[in-house]
Amino acid sequence: MQPATDPAAYDRAAAWIQAQTNLRPTIGLVLGSGLDILADLVDQSVAIPYGDIPGFPVSTALGHKGELLLGKVAQRPVLIMRGRHHTYEGWSPAQTTFPVRVMHRLGIRTLILTNAAGGLNPDFRVGQIMLIRDHIALPAMAGLNPLRGPNEDEFGDRFPAMNDAYSRRLAKLAHAAAREAGTELRDGVYVWVAGPNFETPAEIRMLRAWGGDAVGMSTVPETMIACHAGMEVLAFSTITNLCVDTLEATDRPDAEEVVAAGRAAGEAYAKILRTLLPRL
Repeated sequence: MQPATDPAAYDRAAAWIQAQTNLRPTIGLVLGSGLDILADLVDQSVAIPYGDIPGFPVSTALGHKGELLLGKVAQRPVLIMRGRHHTYEGWSPAQTTFPVRVMHRLGIRTLILTNAAGGLNPDFRVGQIMLIRDHIALPAMAGLNPLRGPNEDEFGDRFPAMNDAYSRRLAKLAHAAAREAGTELRDGVYVWVAGPNFETPAEIRMLRAWGGDAVGMSTVPETMIACHAGMEVLAFSTITNLCVDTLEATDRPDAEEVVAAGRAAGEAYAKILRTLLPRL
């Protein structure tokens, strides 16, 4: 079923999910490529395949299981998306962000996003975790914007500001949690591209010159919709590969490599989340 984007569709999906559990979480977590291992953190969980939820799109991307988990992490009720949706799968921006508005209907007010990303910053190395402090939304600037179309007034204003899309309050808490967990956390700017192809060397040099530190094919549409609805957003990128910026380079980015590097970073994320979630 193709997901609708009318208010009744959000309500139907939210009501169906609520009927499956007594938990009423206020924190949502979206797991990116290779980070499915974080689902092991969840206690007393209820698993719901996306295909069972009215109107929900189904994940097809490598490393994205495609189910909701409702349970507790560090004693905090959470809703976890084991996999997300991308425009390169054929979904519209509104369809890829349908789950975010359903989460808002469910009472989620803090959204934690994770992804796998290529490292643009020459100081980054594979396996590092970057805290997203700002983004460049190339597809949105070209018209592929999840907020395009009639404004959904029940969520927010027609022209939402994006200068504080990523919560400074949550960023401070994340840095404190990372320090306590002994995990390095780098700040940076994430560049959203539509994919599915990886970038050319010329594109990499351009994105780096524009101030990008990491590049990937997700996360920003979810951030925009969450920001529009007044949700607080915290977002992380796992640097899963270093971007190739010369024609002479023999290295080639590979989707399997991306998923494997994401899995390798799972324990570092787990340490941060165990420390962070009780403080939210």
